[in-house]
Amino acid sequence: MRTELMPQSPSEPMTVRVHTPVGSAVAVWRGEPHEAVGRHHIEWTVDEDVHWGVNTRRAAVAEPGLREESGRVVLRGRLRLAGDGMPAVLEMGESQLPFDIGSPPPDDGIWVEITVDAHKVELYPYLL
Repeated sequence: MRTELMPQSPSEPMTVRVHTPVGSAVAVWRGEPHEAVGRHHIEWTVDEDVHWGVNTRRAAVAEPGLREESGRVVLRGRLRLAGDGMPAVLEMGESQLPFDIGSPPPDDGIWVEITVDAHKVELYPYLL
Protein backbone atom coordinates (compact mmCIF):
# COMPACT_ATOMS: atom_id res chain seq x y z
CA MET A 1 0.00 0.00 0.00
CA ARG A 2 1.13 3.53 -0.67
CA THR A 3 1.00 6.32 1.90
CA GLU A 4 1.35 10.08 1.61
CA LEU A 5 1.79 12.56 4.45
CA MET A 6 -1.15 14.83 5.23
CA PRO A 7 -0.82 18.43 6.48
CA GLN A 8 -0.08 18.21 10.20
CA SER A 9 -1.11 20.18 13.26
CA PRO A 10 1.40 20.02 16.15
CA SER A 11 -1.36 19.01 18.56
CA GLU A 12 -2.68 16.14 16.41
CA PRO A 13 -1.18 12.70 15.73
CA MET A 14 0.64 12.24 12.42
CA THR A 15 -1.77 11.27 9.66
CA VAL A 16 -1.30 9.83 6.20
CA ARG A 17 -3.55 9.07 3.29
CA VAL A 18 -3.35 5.35 2.58
CA HIS A 19 -4.05 4.17 -0.96
CA THR A 20 -5.19 0.54 -1.21
CA PRO A 21 -6.57 -1.58 -4.05
CA VAL A 22 -10.09 -1.01 -2.60
CA GLY A 23 -9.94 2.75 -1.94
CA SER A 24 -8.19 5.40 0.11
CA ALA A 25 -8.66 7.22 3.42
CA VAL A 26 -6.78 9.24 6.03
CA ALA A 27 -5.55 7.39 9.13
CA VAL A 28 -3.08 7.82 11.99
CA TRP A 29 0.50 6.82 11.14
CA ARG A 30 2.25 4.76 13.84
CA GLY A 31 5.53 4.20 12.01
CA GLU A 32 8.66 6.30 11.98
CA PRO A 33 7.90 9.87 10.84
CA HIS A 34 10.59 9.78 8.13
CA GLU A 35 8.93 6.65 6.64
CA ALA A 36 5.42 8.15 6.36
CA VAL A 37 5.67 8.55 2.58
CA GLY A 38 6.11 5.47 0.41
CA ARG A 39 5.03 1.88 -0.14
CA HIS A 40 4.50 -0.36 2.89
CA HIS A 41 3.00 -3.55 4.17
CA ILE A 42 0.56 -2.31 6.77
CA GLU A 43 -1.16 -3.72 9.83
CA TRP A 44 -4.42 -1.95 10.54
CA THR A 45 -5.91 -1.39 13.99
CA VAL A 46 -9.29 0.17 14.68
CA ASP A 47 -10.05 1.34 18.20
CA GLU A 48 -13.80 0.85 18.04
CA ASP A 49 -16.11 -2.11 18.47
CA VAL A 50 -18.79 -3.29 16.05
CA HIS A 51 -22.17 -1.93 17.17
CA TRP A 52 -24.89 -3.14 14.83
CA GLY A 53 -27.21 -0.31 13.81
CA VAL A 54 -24.92 2.34 15.33
CA ASN A 55 -21.58 2.25 13.49
CA THR A 56 -22.18 -0.95 11.49
CA ARG A 57 -24.82 -1.67 8.87
CA ARG A 58 -25.45 -4.05 6.00
CA ALA A 59 -23.51 -2.95 2.91
CA ALA A 60 -25.45 -2.05 -0.22
CA VAL A 61 -22.59 -3.45 -2.35
CA ALA A 62 -20.98 -6.87 -1.80
CA GLU A 63 -17.39 -5.86 -2.49
CA PRO A 64 -14.56 -4.54 -0.34
CA GLY A 65 -14.15 -0.80 -0.09
CA LEU A 66 -12.45 2.03 1.78
CA ARG A 67 -13.49 5.68 1.72
CA GLU A 68 -13.93 8.83 3.76
CA GLU A 69 -17.22 10.40 4.65
CA SER A 70 -17.47 13.60 6.74
CA GLY A 71 -14.18 13.07 8.60
CA ARG A 72 -14.89 9.40 9.21
CA VAL A 73 -13.47 6.26 7.62
CA VAL A 74 -15.89 3.79 6.06
CA LEU A 75 -14.58 0.22 5.87
CA ARG A 76 -16.60 -2.21 3.74
CA GLY A 77 -16.04 -5.94 3.81
CA ARG A 78 -17.32 -9.34 4.83
CA LEU A 79 -17.60 -9.66 8.62
CA ARG A 80 -16.66 -13.08 10.01
CA LEU A 81 -17.70 -13.77 13.59
CA ALA A 82 -15.25 -15.92 15.53
CA GLY A 83 -17.32 -16.51 18.66
CA ASP A 84 -16.04 -17.70 22.04
CA GLY A 85 -14.82 -14.20 23.00
CA MET A 86 -12.50 -13.99 19.99
CA PRO A 87 -12.55 -10.84 17.86
CA ALA A 88 -14.48 -10.77 14.62
CA VAL A 89 -12.57 -10.19 11.40
CA LEU A 90 -13.51 -7.77 8.65
CA GLU A 91 -12.22 -9.20 5.36
CA MET A 92 -11.48 -6.17 3.21
CA GLY A 93 -9.75 -7.29 0.04
CA GLU A 94 -6.31 -8.58 0.99
CA SER A 95 -6.53 -6.98 4.45
CA GLN A 96 -8.13 -8.47 7.53
CA LEU A 97 -9.07 -6.15 10.40
CA PRO A 98 -9.93 -7.52 13.86
CA PHE A 99 -12.94 -6.05 15.69
CA ASP A 100 -14.47 -6.69 19.07
CA ILE A 101 -18.25 -7.09 18.99
CA GLY A 102 -20.29 -4.64 21.07
CA SER A 103 -23.61 -5.70 19.56
CA PRO A 104 -23.54 -8.45 16.93
CA PRO A 105 -24.79 -8.29 13.35
CA PRO A 106 -27.73 -10.52 12.40
CA ASP A 107 -25.60 -13.07 10.49
CA ASP A 108 -22.05 -14.32 10.14
CA GLY A 109 -20.33 -13.58 6.85
CA ILE A 110 -22.50 -10.67 5.76
CA TRP A 111 -21.18 -7.67 3.87
CA VAL A 112 -21.07 -4.64 6.15
CA GLU A 113 -19.92 -1.06 6.33
CA ILE A 114 -18.26 0.02 9.58
CA THR A 115 -17.93 3.77 10.05
CA VAL A 116 -15.36 5.08 12.56
CA ASP A 117 -13.63 8.33 13.44
CA ALA A 118 -10.47 8.68 11.33
CA HIS A 119 -8.34 9.13 14.47
CA LYS A 120 -9.37 5.65 15.64
CA VAL A 121 -7.84 4.00 12.56
CA GLU A 122 -4.10 3.41 12.94
CA LEU A 123 -1.53 2.07 10.49
CA TYR A 124 1.60 0.17 11.55
CA PRO A 125 4.15 -0.53 8.80
CA TYR A 126 6.05 -3.83 8.87
CA LEU A 127 8.62 -5.71 6.83
CA LEU A 128 8.07 -9.17 5.37
